[in-house]
Amino acid sequence: MADPKTLTPAQRAYEQKRAAKAGKSLESWLDAKQKRAVAEAKPAAPPPKKKPSLISRLLDRAHKPL
Repeated sequence: MADPKTLTPAQRAYEQKRAAKAGKSLESWLDAKQKRAVAEAKPAAPPPKKKPSLISRLLDRAHKPL
Protein backbone atom coordinates (compact mmCIF):
# COMPACT_ATOMS: atom_id res chain seq x y z
CA MET A 1 0.00 0.00 0.00
CA ALA A 2 1.20 3.51 -0.77
CA ASP A 3 2.13 5.96 1.96
CA PRO A 4 -0.59 8.43 2.94
CA LYS A 5 1.60 11.18 1.47
CA THR A 6 1.64 9.54 -1.96
CA LEU A 7 -2.11 8.89 -2.21
CA THR A 8 -3.89 10.74 -4.97
CA PRO A 9 -6.83 12.90 -3.92
CA ALA A 10 -9.28 10.29 -5.22
CA GLN A 11 -7.54 7.49 -3.30
CA ARG A 12 -7.45 9.63 -0.17
CA ALA A 13 -11.20 10.35 -0.45
CA TYR A 14 -11.94 6.65 -0.92
CA GLU A 15 -9.88 5.70 2.13
CA GLN A 16 -11.54 8.46 4.17
CA LYS A 17 -14.97 7.04 3.33
CA ARG A 18 -13.89 3.54 4.33
CA ALA A 19 -12.36 4.86 7.57
CA ALA A 20 -15.54 6.77 8.40
CA LYS A 21 -17.62 3.66 7.74
CA ALA A 22 -15.37 1.70 10.14
CA GLY A 23 -15.57 4.51 12.72
CA LYS A 24 -11.84 5.29 12.67
CA SER A 25 -9.67 8.23 11.72
CA LEU A 26 -7.90 8.12 8.39
CA GLU A 27 -4.49 7.64 9.99
CA SER A 28 -5.59 4.78 12.25
CA TRP A 29 -7.41 3.17 9.30
CA LEU A 30 -4.28 3.31 7.14
CA ASP A 31 -2.15 1.94 10.01
CA ALA A 32 -4.56 -0.97 10.52
CA LYS A 33 -4.65 -1.62 6.78
CA GLN A 34 -0.85 -1.69 6.65
CA LYS A 35 -0.68 -4.12 9.60
CA ARG A 36 -3.23 -6.42 7.93
CA ALA A 37 -1.21 -6.41 4.71
CA VAL A 38 1.98 -7.34 6.59
CA ALA A 39 0.20 -10.11 8.52
CA GLU A 40 -1.26 -11.59 5.32
CA ALA A 41 2.15 -11.51 3.65
CA LYS A 42 3.59 -13.92 6.24
CA PRO A 43 3.72 -17.52 5.01
CA ALA A 44 1.24 -19.93 6.49
CA ALA A 45 2.38 -22.79 8.71
CA PRO A 46 3.07 -26.04 6.89
CA PRO A 47 0.32 -28.64 7.11
CA PRO A 48 0.72 -31.27 9.84
CA LYS A 49 2.56 -34.45 8.95
CA LYS A 50 0.26 -37.25 7.82
CA LYS A 51 -0.01 -40.50 9.74
CA PRO A 52 1.62 -43.44 7.90
CA SER A 53 -0.79 -45.59 5.94
CA LEU A 54 -1.85 -49.05 7.08
CA ILE A 55 0.37 -50.85 4.57
CA SER A 56 3.37 -48.71 5.53
CA ARG A 57 2.86 -49.41 9.24
CA LEU A 58 2.50 -53.16 8.59
CA LEU A 59 5.68 -53.22 6.50
CA ASP A 60 7.61 -51.33 9.18
CA ARG A 61 6.36 -53.73 11.82
CA ALA A 62 7.25 -56.75 9.66
CA HIS A 63 10.84 -55.57 9.34
CA LYS A 64 11.33 -55.22 13.10
CA PRO A 65 12.97 -58.18 14.85
CA LEU A 66 10.87 -60.23 17.24
